[in-house]
Formats: sequence, structure tokens, C-alpha cells
Amino acid sequence: MSYLGADWLTRSERVAEERPDAMLDALRIGPGMRVADIGAGVGYHVLRIAPRVGVAGKVYATDLQPEMLDMLRARVDAAGLTNVEAVRSSDASTGLPDASVDLALFVDVYHELADPAAFMRDLRRALAPGARVVLVEFRGEDPEVPIKEEHKMTVDQVDAELRTHGFERSERHDFLPWQHVLIYRARPPG
Repeated sequence: MSYLGADWLTRSERVAEERPDAMLDALRIGPGMRVADIGAGVGYHVLRIAPRVGVAGKVYATDLQPEMLDMLRARVDAAGLTNVEAVRSSDASTGLPDASVDLALFVDVYHELADPAAFMRDLRRALAPGARVVLVEFRGEDPEVPIKEEHKMTVDQVDAELRTHGFERSERHDFLPWQHVLIYRARPPG
């Protein structure tokens, strides 16, 4: 999504449509964790994650667009958060340090990746041992979900994609009105 459509990311209906706090509760994000919000946009989830990880934790907020990161920084500053680092990513790189992430969160982002193989390869480098990768995607199995088809993914699609990148699903949650919450862990090499 272009930064020109950033208002859609903070629309008031989003709480009812996506239940962000319930989604984050299911991820068991706690104090001291290092969480990467991949494709963070203007920081909608970042502002909810930062208090959960606390001052001992860190939130990496990544985005491709410098304009989004500028808006995100303004919102983070206005909220007085000191545990958030804005990171410029690219089509093939997360921009994250090695072994720096305990949980990588993609909310309606994975399907937008221009080069998922390169991006996920780089993400593996940035994951700490035992890290989880979470994809929240609009349910492609459900024709009633009012989102364009190109912005939806089925569980089978996500599983197949992530398997090619060396990840296996460890959890699945379907309590959100329109989205799957799919949690993966890296398979050991070999």
C-alpha cells in the first residue's frame, strides 16, 4: 500500500474488523521480547506492541517507504515510546541486524512482497534461535471477506509458501472476523 493511502491503516473500523489486541494476545508477546513489525506502515500495531515488550524489549518497525517511516516516527514520538526503531527495508532485505528478532509479524504484508524468497532468506538471518514468524492474512477460502482476491491468501497457500522458505506452521488461529493468524518456526537446516 502506498503512503498516500495511510489513512486506511488507522480507520476507526479496524478495531472491529481485525481485533488487533486479541490478535496480539494470541501471540503471547511479553516484556523483553524483540519484535519486528514487518511492513509496519504508520505504526498501527507498533503502538500496541511497544508497551507489551516494555523498556527491556524492542520493536523494529520496518517499511519500504520512507514516507511511511516518517509518519510512524511521528506517531511513536507523540506516544513517547523509546523502545521502537524504524528500519528501512527493501524488496530483498529486512534491514534488521543478525539474530535480533524473537517474533516477526506480517499483518496483511506477506502477499505484497515483490521477492518473497530473498526477503524470507534475509529474515532467517535476522531471527534469533527459536523465533516465531507470524502471518496474518485475509482468508482466501472465504468469498464473504470483503477484500480484493489479490489481497487474500488461503492457509494452504501460506503453508506452501513458507515451507519453501524453510518454515513449518506451529499454530493456527481463526478467531478474527476476516483473517487467519498463522505462526511458523524455522526448520533446522538439512
